[in-house]
Amino acid sequence: MLALVLKVAVNAVALWIATLFVDGISLGGSDQTTRIVTLVVVALIFGVVNAVLKPVIKTVGCAFYLLTLGLIGLVVNALLFLLVSALSGALHLPFSVSGFWAAFWGSIVVSVVGFVLHLVIPDRYDEN
Repeated sequence: MLALVLKVAVNAVALWIATLFVDGISLGGSDQTTRIVTLVVVALIFGVVNAVLKPVIKTVGCAFYLLTLGLIGLVVNALLFLLVSALSGALHLPFSVSGFWAAFWGSIVVSVVGFVLHLVIPDRYDEN
């Protein structure tokens, strides 16, 4: 249970940092509590989308991953990031991504920040 909470927290922090550094990714809300709740819910959506769709896409698109030496993964991550934005909009959450390039750079920022944060967290707390 602690591992799940940590993964959601890491994703929420990574998404927050992406909103700070990438133009086109916005986090609305009138107060700090609304923003934090929005980040946590979007982090949950992000985790579910990555856990469910990403393995299916990798399996179906295996040839494209081999053909592009994995670079298609950047495009897939950006498209999944756009999907998270669309699902957040459908749930009326104040989180939006304005286009492909914002999603592209946002997914890179989220991946790098998530990687660094998982390096900082001790392994005993970050188990699968």
